[in-house]
Amino acid sequence: MWLSRGWWWPAPPPAQLILVLGGDLARERRAAELAQQRGLPVVVSGGSNPEYAQWLFEQRQGLPPGQVQLDYRARDTLSNFTSLVDDLRRARIRHALLVTSSDHMERALLVGRIVAGSRGIHLTPVPVDCGDRCVPEGRRKVWSDGLRAALWVLSGRDLRGWAAAHLPGWLGPDGDPGSVPDRAER
Repeated sequence: MWLSRGWWWPAPPPAQLILVLGGDLARERRAAELAQQRGLPVVVSGGSNPEYAQWLFEQRQGLPPGQVQLDYRARDTLSNFTSLVDDLRRARIRHALLVTSSDHMERALLVGRIVAGSRGIHLTPVPVDCGDRCVPEGRRKVWSDGLRAALWVLSGRDLRGWAAAHLPGWLGPDGDPGSVPDRAER
């Protein structure tokens, strides 16, 4: 108990940003509600098309255009974080609310805490219920993406391509170490 966050690590500052991982419209709707309630800026990584996102955030929720940033650089969960983390650090973000589907949260939080944590950014999970659309992610997928994140922190590169070329058989048929496709790739 004495090793808990409160004893050895200071509490994070109040949330400064909402980071939503694209791949499901319900995530963006939840982020829009949070932004309206809390007045926080939103960054959507790899989300829906710009027309829908602008309609949702600006017209439906009434948020000013400058409160929402759409970023389409991500290809998967790891790049959701690696494509943004240095931008967030330069913006002096120290604490973000992480919005993603409940069945994706464990992996997203592991990857995010490794990548964002390497830049001093704390993440607080805000899971979005996926109901009957939930697809549990296997342990191998969660931990292999965690390993990819740790290797990115150490090397500055995603080593998936290298692993596919040098470790055949360890990766699945699509070059992915996990058994369930990443939601951003579906």
